[in-house]
Amino acid sequence: MKAGTKFAATVFLLTLAAGAQAQLYKSTGPDGKVTYSDIPPAKGNVTQQKTGAGISDVNDGLPYELAQAVKNSPVTLYSSEKCIPCDDGRKMLNERGIPFSEKTIKSNEDIAAFRKITSESQLPLLTVGRNKESGFSSSAWGTALTAAGYPETSRLPKTYRNAAPVAAAPAAAAPGKSASPAATGTANGDTPPAAGNAPPGFRF
Repeated sequence: MKAGTKFAATVFLLTLAAGAQAQLYKSTGPDGKVTYSDIPPAKGNVTQQKTGAGISDVNDGLPYELAQAVKNSPVTLYSSEKCIPCDDGRKMLNERGIPFSEKTIKSNEDIAAFRKITSESQLPLLTVGRNKESGFSSSAWGTALTAAGYPETSRLPKTYRNAAPVAAAPAAAAPGKSASPAATGTANGDTPPAAGNAPPGFRF
């Protein structure tokens, strides 16, 4: 191939690449599935057209890369009161600009809900998609977040705020009923003593 022809082909390919990034369409199909594409969808409700990379979505206010990471690998922090490692982990997530939900462990119902997720007894627990990190480790948490596609530095809009923490159990049990010994990880019905400020059966 002649030099002039190669140059023209390169310019053409670069033009195509630039055009592919110039517009992104977000559409919602009849089944509720959200799709991003550089081609206008033939069917479905088009809710957003982006021009250029990294422009915030009008619905969630997040840059495209961050929105995709949240969609594919949502982050949840399981914490408790008076837990210094939990505070350190929360601070790291906020400083890195990670959208996350926080669930607290206080009641027997919370402990039972937590046991359905992991058999670990250390708080905090961070879940990134299917990945679980027990105990706070900035390096381990950072690696898990990077592997899931989260940016190294904050890309959150200045007005973005994470939701307030909620109990790990979606609803309280009926009056007079508590989590079973098996659910809380005890064999004889006796709740293990709390370690410091940690909930019974847990450690920080």
